[in-house]
Amino acid sequence: MKEELINKAYEIAKERYAALGVDVEKVMEQLRKVSVSMHCWQADDVLGFESAGSLTGGIQTTGNYPGKARNMEELRADILKAASYIPGKHRLNLHEIYGDFGGTFVDRDQVEVKHFESWMQWAAENGMKLDFNSTSFSHPKSGNLSLANPDKGIRDFWVEHTKRCRAIAEEMGRRQGDPCIMNLWVHDGSKDITVNRMKYRALFKDSLDRIFATEYKNMKDCLESKVFGIGLESYTVGSNEFCVGYSVQNQKLITIDTGHFHPTESAADKVSSMLLFVPELMLHVSRPIRWDSDHVTIMDDPTLELFQEIVRCDALDRVHIGLDYFDASINRIGAYVIGTRAAQKCMLRALLEPLAKLREYEAAGQGFQRLALLEEAKALPWNAVWDMFCLKNNVPVGEEFIAEVEKYEADVTSKRN
Repeated sequence: MKEELINKAYEIAKERYAALGVDVEKVMEQLRKVSVSMHCWQADDVLGFESAGSLTGGIQTTGNYPGKARNMEELRADILKAASYIPGKHRLNLHEIYGDFGGTFVDRDQVEVKHFESWMQWAAENGMKLDFNSTSFSHPKSGNLSLANPDKGIRDFWVEHTKRCRAIAEEMGRRQGDPCIMNLWVHDGSKDITVNRMKYRALFKDSLDRIFATEYKNMKDCLESKVFGIGLESYTVGSNEFCVGYSVQNQKLITIDTGHFHPTESAADKVSSMLLFVPELMLHVSRPIRWDSDHVTIMDDPTLELFQEIVRCDALDRVHIGLDYFDASINRIGAYVIGTRAAQKCMLRALLEPLAKLREYEAAGQGFQRLALLEEAKALPWNAVWDMFCLKNNVPVGEEFIAEVEKYEADVTSKRN
């Protein structure tokens, strides 16, 4: 009976959108091709498998909900379980500290492709392509400065680490036949006033030049900025201006993390400007409450506006979508499902926007008509299209996944110490 209702609602929605010039079947096919890079660090609170240390580098996870993944097997099982409730085929974003180190300590300037061999095999077996990140935080040599450190020994350590991460990303991309997107973000900054801003940024620039000296064909480099980190509030070496300037000059991808800007800035507004000067963008989508708090992504206005701008810029093939939140206060598998499905819903709504008609109004200077249609479009039956998309992809429709996640918790995660 429920399937019958879904079909009825979908047929009505299809007619409603067709009246505004929107082909719903075409939209669903576009959405099917949009892959979200799920972030491995949601399942275990960004701890990884390198050591039992705590988070450093201006980031933190809050909450202690029981059942987090304690090892690689549990992490992989949780990711696959979450993915089974999400329509479409998606990617997995790994940080370097999630390598398969075989129970031995491998320092970060010694990491090799072999430490991610089992991940590449696992990903291939499960039809999931990989993205990658270097990891400059939570290490004895992290401190407040890594790639911008005046200490040559420390700086060389992190340069070598990042070079090796690029080589790993290259092999991942080669093996999967699709470029691995490697993100580079460092926490470098100062808690209080610094009088050497230029010095640290010059060192950071030199480190990046050394890191990027080797050209690769199967990976793409992203550079991510930040406003500040916890304990590093006064100065951030890799500011937005620095990262945009470096990326434009060197034609690297820019990573837009929705929590890494001032609260009144619009991440969506940056898309059109950046795409005029760099080849592609990477998104790290989260929900910043007050600041970079990394709450679970939901279908809120900033996220919807971000995806609308991508569609309006006709840039689906130039923007890579990843998630970057780590909420330890709720069921972690549920957090995966909520956030990924929310990102997909925002993309669906953006694709369903009657853009041709809106552009027609704008070109004719019909401001009233444009605003009126933008408002009315909010009430169009996009949810009926979403339900059909889930149904066609054999995943739970609507709130049905809640009971499934609860069952996995009862059977699996609640039994973890």
